[in-house]
Amino acid sequence: MAEPIQMTPDASGRLTHRQIMLILSGLLLGMFLAALDQTIVSAAMRTIADRLNGQTNQAWATTAYLVTSTVSTPLYGKLSDMYGRKKFYLFAISIFLVGSALSGMANSMIELAGFRAIQGLGAGGLMALAFAIIADIVPPRERAKYQGFFMAVFGLSSVAGPVLGGLLAGQNTLLGVDGWRWVFYVNLPIGILALAVVSKFLNLPHTRKDHRIDYLGAAMLVLGVTSLLLVAEQGRDWGWGSARSILCYVVGASLIAAFVAVEKRLGDEAILPLKMFRHPVFSVASLLNFIIGMGMFGGIICLPLYMQIVKGFSPTKSGLSLLPLMLGLMTVAMISGIVTSKTGRYKFFPIVGTALLIIALLGLSRISASTSYLHLVPLMALVGAGLGCCMQTLVLATQNSVPASQMGVATASATFFRSMGGTFGTALFLTVFFSASATKVGTNVTAAANTPEFQTALRDPNNSVIAGAIKAMSTGSTSQLNDTSFLQHGAAVLRDPFLNGFASAMDRVFLLAAIVVIPAFILSFFLKEVKLRTESGLQAQANEANEANERARRLAEEQAKTEGVSIP
Repeated sequence: MAEPIQMTPDASGRLTHRQIMLILSGLLLGMFLAALDQTIVSAAMRTIADRLNGQTNQAWATTAYLVTSTVSTPLYGKLSDMYGRKKFYLFAISIFLVGSALSGMANSMIELAGFRAIQGLGAGGLMALAFAIIADIVPPRERAKYQGFFMAVFGLSSVAGPVLGGLLAGQNTLLGVDGWRWVFYVNLPIGILALAVVSKFLNLPHTRKDHRIDYLGAAMLVLGVTSLLLVAEQGRDWGWGSARSILCYVVGASLIAAFVAVEKRLGDEAILPLKMFRHPVFSVASLLNFIIGMGMFGGIICLPLYMQIVKGFSPTKSGLSLLPLMLGLMTVAMISGIVTSKTGRYKFFPIVGTALLIIALLGLSRISASTSYLHLVPLMALVGAGLGCCMQTLVLATQNSVPASQMGVATASATFFRSMGGTFGTALFLTVFFSASATKVGTNVTAAANTPEFQTALRDPNNSVIAGAIKAMSTGSTSQLNDTSFLQHGAAVLRDPFLNGFASAMDRVFLLAAIVVIPAFILSFFLKEVKLRTESGLQAQANEANEANERARRLAEEQAKTEGVSIP
C-alpha cells in the first residue's frame, strides 16, 4: 500500500516539486473556474437575456459580477495575510459555487444580476489568492515557471469559454434543463473537485497575526471603487455627463480620497498599506498593471466584435478565431518563466512585451472589412506574446518587492489594478467604437445611397431587413446599430457601407489602444530590477521567526549578564 503523501513543508519551509504540483492542481482548477466563467457567460449572455426577457437589463449581470470581483480582491489579500490562505481560498470557491447554482436557477435578469454579484465575491479571491499561495510555496527565482501554468489555463479558458457557452446556450434543453442554465451548472463539478483537492493538499503553516481589521478603509474602498466601476460600465448608456454619472464621479472620488487619508493614518493595519507605494518596484509595477490592463482588455474586446460583426462569425467560431492570441500568450509566458528562472532577470520582458503590444495594435489599426483572417493571425499572436511577456512578470516583480508578511495584499493589488485598468479601458474603447461606428456608417450609407446599384438593391424585396435599417438611419436614428444581426442578410452593396464603417471604427479603437500602451513602454524602463529571492514566502517567514527568536535569546542573555544570573 502506498504511503500517504506528506503535504507539510520541512523545517526550513521548503516543499518538494511533487507537493507543489499537487497544490498547484487545486489552484489551477480554481483559476479555471473564474477565467472560464467570464468568457462562457459573455458568449451566452445574448441568448440568456432572450430567454429571461431582459435584453435591456443584461448589462447589469455583467456589471454586478465585475464590481464585486474587483472590490473584493484587496480584502482577500489583506485578510489572508492575517489569518491564512486556505480558509479564504476555500471560502472563495464555496461562495463562487453558491453563486453559480443560484445563477442557474434565475428566473429574471434582475435575479441573475444579484446571483452574479455573489459569484463575483468568490471570483475576486480565486485569482488573487492562487498567485499568493504560489508565492508562499515557491521562491521568486523559480516562481515564474510555475506561474506559466496559470497563463496556460487563462488561455485555454479564453478559447474554450466562448465555444462551450455558444454550444450550451444553443441547446433548448439538456438532461431536461434549459441549455443556457448549464452555462452556470458546469462550474459545479469543477468547483467541487477544486474544493476536494485544496482541502486535502493545501496544508500550509500560518502564524495568526492579531491585527486590527480596517473596516472603515474597506468600506470606503468598496463603495468608492463601486461608484467608479458603475459609471465606467454604465456611463455610455446613462450619458457621461448625466446626473447619475456626475453623482458617481463625485461619490467615487470623495470616498477614494477619504480612503487614502484613513490608510495613511492606519499604517500597517490598513487594508492596502500606503507605504508599499514608497517602494519604486511596487509603485511602477502597479501603474504598469493598470495601463496594460487598459490596453489589453480595451484592445482585445474589439477582436471578437470584428469577427462577429464584420466577418459574420458565430460566438463559437469567434472564440476559436482567437486561438493564435492565446497560443502566443501561453507560449511566451512559458518561455519567459523558464528564462527568468534560469537567469534571475525579468526587466527585459515588460519592455519587449509593451513594444510588441504597440506594434500589434498599430498593425490591427490598419485592417479593413476585406482583411483576410490569415492576415490577422500574426497580429493576434503578437498581442498574445506581448501579454505573455508582461502579465506574470509584473506579478512576480510586485511579489518580490514586499516582505513575506504582505505577500497576499501585494499580489491582490496587482490583480486589482489590472482589473481596474481593464474596466476603464473597456468603457473608454467601447464608447469610442460605438460613437465612431455611428458616424462612419452614416457617412458611408449617405455616400453610397445615390448610386444606381444601391437604389436597385434597396427596392429588392429580398433585402427588406437591411433596407428597413437603412430607412430608419435616414431619419437620424442609430438604434439599429445596437443589433447588427441584419448585416447577415441582404445584398453586398447594402452591407458594405456598414461593414466598412464598423471596420474603420475598430481601426480607431486599436490606434487609441496603441497610444495608451506607449506610456507603459516608457515606464517599463523605470522598473527597477531587484534580485529575485531564492526563498519562498514560507521559508522567508520561517527565517524571520528564527531571527526573531535569536534576537530574543541574545537579549535575554544580555539582561541575564547584567543582572548576574546564569541561563542554563
